Amino acid sequence: MMTMHITGTREEWLAARLDLLAEEKELTRRSDMLAQRRQELPWVRIDKEYRFETANGSASLIDLFKGRSQLLIYHFMFGPDYTAGCPSCSSIADGFNGVAVHLENHDVAFTAVSRAPLAKLQAFKRRMGWSFDWASSFGSDFNLDFSVLFSEEQQREGGIEYNYRREPPARVLSEGQTVQEWKLRGSESPVAQIAAMTGTDVATYTRDRPGVSAFVLEDGAVYHTYSSYARGLDSIWGVYQWLDRAPRGRNEQGIWWRLHDEYGQG
Repeated sequence: MMTMHITGTREEWLAARLDLLAEEKELTRRSDMLAQRRQELPWVRIDKEYRFETANGSASLIDLFKGRSQLLIYHFMFGPDYTAGCPSCSSIADGFNGVAVHLENHDVAFTAVSRAPLAKLQAFKRRMGWSFDWASSFGSDFNLDFSVLFSEEQQREGGIEYNYRREPPARVLSEGQTVQEWKLRGSESPVAQIAAMTGTDVATYTRDRPGVSAFVLEDGAVYHTYSSYARGLDSIWGVYQWLDRAPRGRNEQGIWWRLHDEYGQG
């Protein structure tokens, strides 16, 4: 098959590659500067008591540090009504096993946190073959306070502030777009497709949101240092970092990813 992409000699490729290299180096330097600015953000002390259910029993936020001075939390979209974890979060989480062991040997504790009860998280964790720590915040204000959980009223009235921006009212509530309706109507929005993969409707699915938050423990006090959401998570979504280096890039047409044990199923 004849390609429609530009072709050239090895010399032409090398000249173009060196031009691109200069831009890549500049992006790297800029990324280093942004990392430094993240570390320079003011710390906000957390005095509220949060409780989590973990594989080792009930835990406080300090307990999640496991003796380390720093803590990274991935806010995994898995609400109490989900029948499976968010496939996007799951794709990101597929890279956690290998990373967590290195973080925890560099004074950085790591855990995912979701609202679903612990038993549901543990069952899904076994299904996915994951070993990283995963805590349940069920019944806690933790997700609310870190802007990864919103109410039906906030959806309806446009009271959601996610990724540091206010969202308009969600039309989907009035449309009644349930999982069953999505299946009957066939072609729906990407969000509806993902919601169906979690066994929920769009409204239920989108009340939980993804994010990453960082904390530090100093002199017995916990401080919140950083949070990022939405496209701010792209850099930790490993598959996209690889696709950005593939010949056709992300090459996306709708929702193409699945839970890793569901590829090839229909």
